[in-house]
Amino acid sequence: MAKRSKAGTDINKVRQQNQASASQFGADTEFGSETNVQAVRQANQQSKAKAAQQQQQNK
Repeated sequence: MAKRSKAGTDINKVRQQNQASASQFGADTEFGSETNVQAVRQANQQSKAKAAQQQQQNK
């Protein structure tokens, strides 16, 4: 009988899928390699500025 997690997932099947995925893409391949880091940093900076502005308005 298959070993299952609390959620009912077949643990061995998940391990098999993970292993197949790692061999297909390479274990050290990052899916986020296409991420525009500069755009993310800019969005984070804008978000921080907006949060600070809202915090000032709430005082």
